[in-house]
Amino acid sequence: MTRTVLESATKTVIIGFDEPFCVIGERINPTGRKKLAAELEAGDYSTVERDAVAQVACGATVLDVNAGVVYNSNPNPNETEPPLMTAILELVQGLVDVPLCIDSSVPAALEAGLKVTKGRPLVNSVTGEEERMDFVLPLIAKYNVPVVAISNDDTGISEDPDVRFAVAKKIVERAADFGIPAHDIVVDPLVMPVGAMATAGKQVFTLVRRLRDELGVNTTCGASNISFGLPNRHGINNAFLPMAAAAGMTSAIMNPLALPVPQAKIAEKKAEVEAAGIILPDGMDDETFVTLFGLGSTRHKPGKEMEAIRAANMLLDNDPHGAEWIRFNSANQGAGGAAGGRRGGRNRRRG
Repeated sequence: MTRTVLESATKTVIIGFDEPFCVIGERINPTGRKKLAAELEAGDYSTVERDAVAQVACGATVLDVNAGVVYNSNPNPNETEPPLMTAILELVQGLVDVPLCIDSSVPAALEAGLKVTKGRPLVNSVTGEEERMDFVLPLIAKYNVPVVAISNDDTGISEDPDVRFAVAKKIVERAADFGIPAHDIVVDPLVMPVGAMATAGKQVFTLVRRLRDELGVNTTCGASNISFGLPNRHGINNAFLPMAAAAGMTSAIMNPLALPVPQAKIAEKKAEVEAAGIILPDGMDDETFVTLFGLGSTRHKPGKEMEAIRAANMLLDNDPHGAEWIRFNSANQGAGGAAGGRRGGRNRRRG
């Protein structure tokens, strides 16, 4: 069976067909998060610290680290991203003990990250573009690490699943020329939004089976892509992830967290309750209030997608006797703490 081995300084995680589904936490990524991007440019890593600890506490077994900030003071990522990537990786691996995934489109940032990351990280990513393969694959061979292979090439992203399979095969074959085995290639077959392409779900399930059976590789995806633009995205994601796992997908880059209820929403609900003439007990704290009225939690807790993945692990016999399912459901009420980290997070600024 294909086994992709990832390591931190103290922990080993195996991605494989006979292993529990690997959750790669996606939140250390400033793309689309203006507040985080501004913090990182200012040398403030407090959100990174909180997200790192919370994701591991809520079930992430690997953390993706992306430092793709376009600085207002310097728009050249080739200059700014390598030192930022180094700083974040050094910080995160001091907070949690899980393996890391170095995520960048900047070649110098990938190598800078590989120089400081302990253990055996995953690299995200190589594509079928000739220039990208020519740089990334020798780097993978040099550091003896696994890599995510994304199924697009110089022609772009094809809607034809046969073309995407052919691109993946090309990358696997080119990697072999550098001595990189297929078990160190984790293919992302590219999940299309089902709202834009009705066959997107069926396509990816078929692709994953082919990648497993014909190329013998592990697979991953950006899990939330499937529900882009649709209402109740969690409902779509919760169905997609177990179906993908049953088809043979072995990991996903995703958000393991249910985000805390914002204070503005709590205040709005309290005003609504008061207007309805409902008298609340004196001293009721916000956590009790949001639980009582079904708003969620004021703390980070595992998202609904994590429930779906844990259930899939049990149903696919990757959680013998349901032990992990029982532990997960017993423990998740207190999952906002620092479990899984070696040190608690602290607000910190770095120049």
